[in-house]
This record gives sequence, structure tokens and C-alpha cells, in this order.
Amino acid sequence: MNYDIRTPEDLGQVIADRRRVLGKNQAVLANEVGLNRDYLSKLERGRSSLVTNHVFRILRRMGATITISFDDEPVHG
Repeated sequence: MNYDIRTPEDLGQVIADRRRVLGKNQAVLANEVGLNRDYLSKLERGRSSLVTNHVFRILRRMGATITISFDDEPVHG
């Protein structure tokens, strides 16, 4: 499956969708990747940081779209 990412909210939605496909809750995924669950929640809502917002603003201004692709097989960690 491919996702086109134009905003921090789009990226957050991809993270949340993929986490659900993998059958994980926020606490489990946050622990696996070494993040605080509250921070992961902010990422999933597109509210992570000013840096992320600035990067997406720059990319949008340049007409860029980020595409994220996942293999058909879920990753188990």
C-alpha cells in the first residue's frame, strides 16, 4: 500500500493506520521504538514539533509529495 504525504497530519495518519494493521497499541509501539506514548500520540495527530511543520511547509512550497510504501507482510518486532 502507498500513502502520499503532504502534511504532518498525513504522516501521523499513516503511522496510526500502520500501527493498527500491526495490531499494536500506542504504548507497545512507543516502547518498541523508544518513545514516550504521549509523544507518539502527538505524532499520530500531526502535532509533533515545529521542525516537522517547517519541513512540510518547505516541501509543499516546492511542490513535493512524499510517498511511503509498505511491504505486504507486516513487520514483527
